[in-house]
Amino acid sequence: MASESTTTTDHDEIRQWVESNDGKPACVRDTGDGDDPGVLRFDFPGGAGDEALEQISWDEWFEKFDSQKLALLYQEKKASGEGSTFFKLVNR
Repeated sequence: MASESTTTTDHDEIRQWVESNDGKPACVRDTGDGDDPGVLRFDFPGGAGDEALEQISWDEWFEKFDSQKLALLYQEKKASGEGSTFFKLVNR
């Protein structure tokens, strides 16, 4: 089975995928300034952990996502068929 990726800007679809993988909206700590949360990420259990992530609200996350004209490229399942938390933020 090949792994398929999907690209979306739909807030409900993004939130559903993240939450179905027990993730939370987050940013990389100390990359923002004032009201700018900085570099957007998702905080998944057992994730990379090499970056100091700070959880933020969905409203904050989506405000930055839309203002930067980003889209989410994500993978529903790995080639093995198990769920995947692979994602990348790309320009629209």
